[in-house]
Amino acid sequence: MNLLKAASTVSLFTLASRITGLVRDQMMAAIFGAGALTDAFNVAFRIPNLLRRLFAEGAFSQAFVPILAATREREGDEATHRLIDAVGTLLLLALVLTVAVGIVAAPVIVWLMASGLAAFDHAVFMTRVMFPYIGFMSLVALAAGVLNTWRRFVVPAATPMLLNLSWIAATWWGAPLFQRWGIEPIYALAVGVVIGGVLQLTVQALALRRLGMLPRIGISVAAWRAAWAHPSVHSVLANMAPAMLGVSVAQLSLLINTQIASNLGVGAVSWLTYADRLMEFPTAMLGVALGVVLTPQLSAARARDDGQAYSALLDWGLRLTVLLAVPCAVSLLVFAQPMISVLYHYGRFESVDVAKTSLAVMGYGVGLLGIVAIKILAPGYFARQDMRTPVKIAVTVLVVTQLLNLALVPFLAHAALSLSIGLGALLNAGWLLFGLRRLGVYQPAAGWWGFGTRVVVASGLLGGALFAAARHIDWIGLRVHPGQRALLLAGVLAGVAVLYFAALQLSGLNLRQFARRVG
Repeated sequence: MNLLKAASTVSLFTLASRITGLVRDQMMAAIFGAGALTDAFNVAFRIPNLLRRLFAEGAFSQAFVPILAATREREGDEATHRLIDAVGTLLLLALVLTVAVGIVAAPVIVWLMASGLAAFDHAVFMTRVMFPYIGFMSLVALAAGVLNTWRRFVVPAATPMLLNLSWIAATWWGAPLFQRWGIEPIYALAVGVVIGGVLQLTVQALALRRLGMLPRIGISVAAWRAAWAHPSVHSVLANMAPAMLGVSVAQLSLLINTQIASNLGVGAVSWLTYADRLMEFPTAMLGVALGVVLTPQLSAARARDDGQAYSALLDWGLRLTVLLAVPCAVSLLVFAQPMISVLYHYGRFESVDVAKTSLAVMGYGVGLLGIVAIKILAPGYFARQDMRTPVKIAVTVLVVTQLLNLALVPFLAHAALSLSIGLGALLNAGWLLFGLRRLGVYQPAAGWWGFGTRVVVASGLLGGALFAAARHIDWIGLRVHPGQRALLLAGVLAGVAVLYFAALQLSGLNLRQFARRVG
């Protein structure tokens, strides 16, 4: 398997997902703006989304995928299918209970998340509507773990588009329909989120069926007991406990930031949300894509006790991260306002919203390299089934992040919240890297200094070109010509990308070295 090709496939479909997500956000910004109801929806969606990251894409995936990959490597497909059956049976039971509790406890959950919301009751109602989304997405995470282990990367990477398409349909058709029925229009988006979760689960279940790995889920007490008796289930649960704590720390930081933002005035939560959406482009396309491809391969290398392959995989992932994340970080720092202006400055999203959101984007840009690198470095521990070390690091980083908030929020307001996350991510990534080096499981290959120097110089050229484009083009003034602005933005970004890679090529960097293959 060509790792670069696999990562590029995941990244390509992730890009398509992010583009459809961008369209949905543009429509939402234009129609609903950054007011109290938008804040309420963003908080309500953030709650099941937070739990999705905590359970589905977080602790569960981190604990399940390494054991799944190791089981397949050592015991074969039939034993792996029995593990999938057992985990799926217990997961469904846990999800039913979780969703029921979440719907009942929605007022308390919203208050803990954002007690300062002006439209608190609306947030509670939308939270109840969307809470089943966590159930669907946790089952999607189970399916994605299996498909990625079998190197079927396309379906898990493509299905997030279904949420965005459902959201777009809810905004375009559902909201006006709800308004005619006398229902708050923004409630249509909550319904669209749930439908999007159902669609994702359906598509992934069909993919598992074609693979012959659809879980045989039992719903009786006897089935639950049999699933509980599976030895690998206890290994997954044992790894989930520290993994959940580690992911909880990261999500707790976001929760605290949302709570602080909700008390900074109307619009603050939405500014951070729109900034987060833009930051997710490079984070998902680079970090998530590489993490998805590397985690099963690292786990398999660990199961074979192949330390050389293990270290080489990490080195490949880190070099690709630096190659692509550094210019993206420079772009977020230098070119934030033009991008936000072109992407969101329509309808009720005003010039002040552009300025405020751009500041939050720049905060994320400071730490983008760390945010992406964590997605590569943390699997280095998870593949060793070492969940505790990343947790210890994450707890310390949480404390540092909140101390930064305490110091910076009085001066930078909402922008301090994204900046503290960025700085915390740099600390987290550096610490994870130091730990892998100290354990001796990662030995950097030769040539890092020359490689890093070339990337920095080429990124400087890219940043200079973007600075000139930001300064000499009136991006906000072109508001009445959205098509012209979009083409201009695409042209500028494509031009600086060509400049960046041309500079690397002229400096002697061989880009073909990243086309790594594994058996």
